[in-house]
Amino acid sequence: MAFRLYEEKDHVGSYLQYRVTPHELIAKIMDFMGPMKQNKFNLAVDVGCGNGKGTVLLAHFFNQVHGTDVSPAQEELARATNPCQNVSYRQRPAEELPFESGQVDLVTAMTAAHWFDRQEFLKEADRLLKPNGCLALLSNTMDMELEYGDATSNLNNVCKEFYAALLPFKNPCLGSSSSRIYLEIFDSCPYLDKEWNGCEKVYRMVTVNSFIGLVETFTSYQKLKHQDAAEAKRLSDAIRSKLLAAMQVSSPDTALTMVVKYFYMLACKP
Repeated sequence: MAFRLYEEKDHVGSYLQYRVTPHELIAKIMDFMGPMKQNKFNLAVDVGCGNGKGTVLLAHFFNQVHGTDVSPAQEELARATNPCQNVSYRQRPAEELPFESGQVDLVTAMTAAHWFDRQEFLKEADRLLKPNGCLALLSNTMDMELEYGDATSNLNNVCKEFYAALLPFKNPCLGSSSSRIYLEIFDSCPYLDKEWNGCEKVYRMVTVNSFIGLVETFTSYQKLKHQDAAEAKRLSDAIRSKLLAAMQVSSPDTALTMVVKYFYMLACKP
């Protein structure tokens, strides 16, 4: 079954503020799709679009882009924060999309497909895509790394401590590895023209506070927060203090490099 998450406005707002938008991967999707006709493809559907930050990246390449999400809070935020003339948003589940069959050039889902009923979603994507249309699914692992000169190794030991503390609160549907879910989708996709990339590193400059804020958007952290808000805050504060100590700085607004490891599958319908 599909999951309904990211429904609370505070969580949705934090997701908008801290989550990384992987614009580097949009170019890889477009390269896979091949030359554009008359300067643009016609129609893209971004499923599980969330706040729309990824959806609007497609606007340059398509005449129309539709973002869909099951969460009314996410859809409302996408409309409010990402106005774009050729982009629209609808509240719909990933397995029941309100578009005609065989009319879509690209169906994509960015860090969302692991929450779908995956077999039903694949059937729906196949229904929507026109011949030679592309299915592009991407996500990232939840073990971001940090780089800050000689402190890098110590920083990543602290990060591992953070992730380990949240592991008991991880949603069981994600299993031991989210990338394994996507590889299973890749293997079950019947299209012969397809490719898989298991690790594409994306680099972002962030602050210590921004990194903490990003981890706090994880559903595992949110579950801990709902169960014991004081313990969740204690954990964040302790990790922040350890990161600052490893860096030998006092300000949580100190910048450092965050490495996010993405994986993705691309497939072309015959």
